[in-house]
Formats: sequence, structure tokens, C-alpha cells
Amino acid sequence: MGSYSAVEVIAAAVSGAHYPAPDLDELDMKGSMLGEEQPTTSGMENGHQCPFVIGVAGGASSGKSAVCKMIIDQLCDHRVVVVTQESFYYGLSDEELVHVNDYNFDHPDAFDMDLLLSCMENLKHGKSVDIPNYNFKTHKSVPRARQVNPSDVIILEGILIFHDSRVRDLMNMKIFVDTDDDVRLARRVRRDLAKGRDIIPVLDQYSKFVKPAFEDFILPTKKYADIIIPRGADNSVAIDLIVQHIRTKLGQNDLCKIHPNLYVIQTTYQIRGMHTIIRDAATTTHDFIFYADRLIRLVVEHGLGHLPFKEKQVITPTGSVYTGVDFSKSLCGISVIRSGESMENALRACCKGIKIGKILIHREGDDGKQLIYHNLPKDIAKRHVLLLDPILGTGNSAVQAISLLLEKGVQESNIIFLNLISAPQGVHVVSKRFPRVKIVTSEIERGLNDEFRVIPGMGEFGDRYFGTDDYQSSTPFFGDAKDRVRLL
Repeated sequence: MGSYSAVEVIAAAVSGAHYPAPDLDELDMKGSMLGEEQPTTSGMENGHQCPFVIGVAGGASSGKSAVCKMIIDQLCDHRVVVVTQESFYYGLSDEELVHVNDYNFDHPDAFDMDLLLSCMENLKHGKSVDIPNYNFKTHKSVPRARQVNPSDVIILEGILIFHDSRVRDLMNMKIFVDTDDDVRLARRVRRDLAKGRDIIPVLDQYSKFVKPAFEDFILPTKKYADIIIPRGADNSVAIDLIVQHIRTKLGQNDLCKIHPNLYVIQTTYQIRGMHTIIRDAATTTHDFIFYADRLIRLVVEHGLGHLPFKEKQVITPTGSVYTGVDFSKSLCGISVIRSGESMENALRACCKGIKIGKILIHREGDDGKQLIYHNLPKDIAKRHVLLLDPILGTGNSAVQAISLLLEKGVQESNIIFLNLISAPQGVHVVSKRFPRVKIVTSEIERGLNDEFRVIPGMGEFGDRYFGTDDYQSSTPFFGDAKDRVRLL
């Protein structure tokens, strides 16, 4: 199936980590197609920054705690807290204590999921909570609870955290640690023998409770996972990829909090997979164009979601009335030559017959004088404008292009700037100068290097897209070999 190709690339890269692939057609575009202002990935909820919640599930002794520790160690520059499901065991009654060896601690009914849900909801809403302190010798919660404060990242770890849909719905990322049954049993035996237990009771408990509970309740929740990690903490490559994704989301959160006019499309592993392909210097021109076009289409679709609309009723073939919406017809696209021209086909595919103008920005001589060539619709002042440029770096070209549009009478609030990647510096420059211009992008970059090139970036986009790699240099060029024009 074609939609899995990008995900398969990631799967190969992470040495066996599996990513259940969402179809691009099922991306969360429903709200955007209504023309509503969509929530950004800023994570702002009721005036505070909503934390990134990660669920880590798997069988007993699968290595969940080790995976959590590796994630925490790599996120050392962010506040991270861990909440374990084991803290929410019900205390045993006196009768249950007498027959403790017959009590199934791996059954869903052994946990107070209502209390766990309440604690997680409070943490997600920026409130401190008291986590029960469960004593595994007395099998009761001790009076002194553990206070947990709101953090950037909350990791919820436990064998059955995916079993309750209410808890699953709170998670931004769900990880299932998939470890071989024999390995988990061996770890359990070593652990319990080290605690002074006899081997026979350990094996009896495993065969009577642990193994059946895993097959009946834990393994079925594997289907809810966004990421399945084979070998647990031994799969360091997969964990590195997960941490990179979390860092990306947290970086986007911070920037969107500062600039409410910035919109980052919802990240999925398929989108990250396509970014992985087009950022790879070894990717062929054919593959670069194919996956760049797919990403551009997503950005264009999301940008169109910010256009005004009015309600419209139509009669369906069944004779029924359907109440929908009708977008504004006063729309045009403006591409910044030449990289921006790569985005024109996606815009035409979404908006039949749309007018598209062009702007060329270049420097003449060494005096810094800037010349701007443009060919714009005559009635552009009355239109909403989608400004097309795949990379927002320093923001200088964007400022020049937007300034020209304003000179031509376009309302600042009617401009939507579409790009694939944005450097924070460029976002700051454009947003400070034009706070009512909407910026729609698919990923936020780490920044600019000493040569003012976007990093990690994807190289000279125009050269890679149009197959003119022979003309690459430290500064992008426009034109053929005989007449190159240096772009800003």
C-alpha cells in the first residue's frame, strides 16, 4: 500500500521499531475544512501549556522502566515526571491478605483507574497531585503520598495503561514495549529469586496469573500503540527517534506559545517519515519531488482551512438537504521564484482555476540594493493571498514579499504564508513585522548556522526539486548557467 512507504523507511531506520501508519486521508483535517481557526500545536489549554503525555505499556518485566529512564535521561533539558500504574493498586482487605498468593495483581480490577484518571487529568490541566505510595509488603497505600507537580512531559507507565479508553485519550504518544515471553519470564525469575523467593511459587504465580493476564488483557492493548519497540531498552535507535519527536513537539509548543499567528500541522510518524526522506542528502530527485509534493499538499490543505467561509445548503442525490460551507472565491496564490513554484501544482489541485502570481527577489551588485520583479493579479487588493515559499530561513525574503503585497493594497490579515519548514529566527522576524499574517508550516527547525542556512534543513530546495544540483553553492541561485541571479 503506497501510504506505508514513508513509514517503512522509519521502520528500517529504527531496527525493528514498528509504527502503525495512519493514512494521510485520515489526518485531522475535518475542522480545517470548515474554515475554522484550528488549535495549533502550542499545547495551550485554559491559559497554561499542556504537557506532552507519553504512555509506556507492555508485559511484566518487558523493560518499561528502562525505556522510561532512557527517555528521561535524553530529555535532561526538560521537566519530566513519571507516574506508575503500580501506585494505584487497590489496598487488600484482611481476607485478601490471608490468601494473597491467590490474588491476581495483573488483572484490570486490581487497579483504581478512576483515581489514576483523576490524577492524570489534574496534571494535564496544570495542577499538582498527590500520587498514592503503595507498599508491596503490606499491600496497602501508606498515608504519606508523593506530590507530583506539572511538567513539560508526563510519562505514565504500567502493564494496563492502554486498557481504559479514558486514560488512553489523555496520551499524546502511546508506546508498547514488546519483549519475548521467555525473556520476560527469565527476568522475573531472576528478580524474585534475588528477593529471597523460592522458584516454585514464582513459576506457579506466572503460569496461574501473569501469563493468562498478559494474553487476555495486556497483549490486546498492543493495537492501540503508536509505536511498538521490540527488545525494550536494548533498542536504543528507536528510543532516540522517539526522543527526537518529543523534542520537536516541545520546540513547536514553545514557539507557537510566543506567536499565536504560527500554525504547525499536526505531526504524525508518516509526516516525520516523509521529512526523513526529503532531508536525506542521498535521496534521489524523483523521490525528493514525490515526498515533497505530498508534504506540500498537506500544508496547502491546512492553509486553506484558515480562509473565511459562509454556510451553504445543497440538495444531495437522495433529495436531502445538507448544510455545509462555501469558501471565499476571492483567492490567489503568489509564489516566490523559484522554490515557491514547487508549491503551485498542489495549490492548483486544491483550488481549480486559481490565479497565481509571482515575485522574484534578488540582489544587484555589492551595494545591497534589492530589486523586486513581480507579476500579480490586477485585483489582488481584493483577494486573500496564499504566499508560497517552502523554506522560511532568515525571514528577509518573506518580509520583502509581504511588504510588496501590502503596497499593492492587500490586507495584512488576508495573507497566509505557506512553507514546509521554518527557522525560529524567521518566524520571529515575520511575526514581529506582520503579526496578522498567518504562518502555516509542517515543522520547526533547530535554527540557522553561521552562514544563515537552515539546520538541520534540507539543502537548496529549488536545486533539489528542479534537478539543478550542479548549480549548488553556499548561496542559492536563480536562472540558467549563463544568467544566474543570486537570491536573498
